[in-house]
Amino acid sequence: MNEVNRTLFIPLYGKASVSRKNVILKDPDAERIWAAESFPVQGRSASKWLAYNMAMRARVFDDWTDRMLEELPDALVLHVGCGLDSRCRRVTHPYRLWLDCDLPDVIAARRKYFTETDRYRMQELDACDLQQARALPDSVAAVVVMEGVSMYLPEEMLRGFFTALQEKYKTLRILMDVYTGFGAKASKYKNPVNDVGVTQLYGIDDPGGVTEGMNIRFVQEHSFTPESLVNELKPVERAVFRLLFTDRAYGKIYRLLEYALD
Repeated sequence: MNEVNRTLFIPLYGKASVSRKNVILKDPDAERIWAAESFPVQGRSASKWLAYNMAMRARVFDDWTDRMLEELPDALVLHVGCGLDSRCRRVTHPYRLWLDCDLPDVIAARRKYFTETDRYRMQELDACDLQQARALPDSVAAVVVMEGVSMYLPEEMLRGFFTALQEKYKTLRILMDVYTGFGAKASKYKNPVNDVGVTQLYGIDDPGGVTEGMNIRFVQEHSFTPESLVNELKPVERAVFRLLFTDRAYGKIYRLLEYALD
C-alpha cells in the first residue's frame, strides 16, 4: 500500500484497542482484523488518547448514519474511503444497499475479511476520478460517509466529487471530517499520519465554499467528542482527554461537517 492507504491502520488500531476495553465503540471486526494484520503502529499513532479519539469519531459517524437511514430508509449508503472499517456491521438501522469504496489495494485487502451479499458490496473508487464517481450505483437518495478522506484531496478535486454526486443523486446526506487550513499546515510537524509517510494534507476553512455554486448546502457542524461518549471514560482519563481534544484549540484544527441536497 502507498503512504495514504497505510493511514487506514491508525483508526483500525484505535477502534480495536478501545473495543477491547468495552467503552465508546464495540467493534469485534476491528479486533479480529487488527490481530490478523499486525501492522506496526508506533509513535503518536499508538497513543491511547488518539485511540479514544478515533473510536469516538467512528461512533459519531455510526450514530449519524443510523439517523440518516431512519430518515431515508431506501437510500444507498456510500462509504467513501472505507479502509478496513466495519461500519456496515456496526450500524443498527437496516439498509437497502451499502457500498464500501476505496482504492484498489485497499479493496483487495478488504475482501479477505468481508463478503459481498445482495445488500452489501465493495467497489474500487478514486474520488479524484469523476468517471468512477459517475459509475456509482443509481439511487434516488444517497447517504455519503467520508471519514478520513477530505484531507487527502485538494479542494478542486473535492468540489469535483461533490458535483458528480449532485448530478447523480436527487437527495444527498453527506458527513465528512476536515482539517482547517491551519490544521493542514500544522500537520506537517505533528500528526499521526506522518508516522506512515504522509506529508501532504489539505484543509478547508469555509464549509460553504466547498459547495459554492452547487445545490448541495452546508447544514451544520458536529462534535467529534460528545459529552455522552467522553463520560464513558474513567474520571482521570476523562479529564486528560478533555484537555487534549475538547478545548477550543482542537476545533481550530479539525472539524466535522454535514451537507445536504433535497
